[in-house]
Amino acid sequence: MEIKEKILEILSKEVPDSGAAFAEFRGDSILHVKKEHIVRVCHQLKYNEELRFQLCEDITAIDWATRKNRFSVVYHIFSLLLSSRLCIMAVVDESECRIDSVSSVWKTANWHEREVFDMYGVSFNNHPDLRRMYMPEEFEYHPLRKEFPLLGIPGSLFLPKK
Repeated sequence: MEIKEKILEILSKEVPDSGAAFAEFRGDSILHVKKEHIVRVCHQLKYNEELRFQLCEDITAIDWATRKNRFSVVYHIFSLLLSSRLCIMAVVDESECRIDSVSSVWKTANWHEREVFDMYGVSFNNHPDLRRMYMPEEFEYHPLRKEFPLLGIPGSLFLPKK
């Protein structure tokens, strides 16, 4: 049985309302899930004896700008057992701009989620220490959003003089 079929079989049994579905893009498999079930899905992918996706390599976001559901949170995970990478994608609506934290599943998700929060403004529910990582706490913008000007906003950030 192929890895994708195995993942769908396990998720349909353990998290039946996850909306799990695969898509292909340039040879990569992308597992789309509903954001409400992201923690349960990730827990299954990590702790299932047949899968063991124990490494969370990265978490990022995509700002689609003009789509109804503006943001997608993207998780890149790896299974040493299967020697396989998997991309998980969950859609986040701009009006709410929140998703549950997976830092309870992978400790490394803590830093990745903080970076997504800082750069895109996506909040992570139940995150142990959600604060800005690069920008000052009082900075009111999110630099990787599509509406943020390429050269920044004059006067929005104090820079020391030479």
